[in-house]
Amino acid sequence: MATEQSGLENQESQPPNQVAPGFVGAIEEQYKKLRDHAEAYPYVWGSYTVVYGGLFLWTAYRWRKLRRTEDRVRGLQTKLRKLVQDEQAAVTASKSEKSLEKSSSVSDKTPVP
Repeated sequence: MATEQSGLENQESQPPNQVAPGFVGAIEEQYKKLRDHAEAYPYVWGSYTVVYGGLFLWTAYRWRKLRRTEDRVRGLQTKLRKLVQDEQAAVTASKSEKSLEKSSSVSDKTPVP
């Protein structure tokens, strides 16, 4: 029984808000302050949640819309690039056909001795 009383006396002699020193202790202390403040002023923290939550949702929406727009533009650029390549291939094919026609017509016109 004497050991139980000495244990209770030791707990009572230490302040209840004492935290461990160092980085972890500082974080725990800050957390306790924030928790106490949130319990004391719930409407303030509720408004923080609404405002910053809304800002986050709006930012996420705009980011997603931007990514979709970029994807659509990339798709259109790919289609345009393919059309240009096909057009260039058609132009080079028509030029080669004309050069073949010219060479065959020139060989037809040359007299054979």
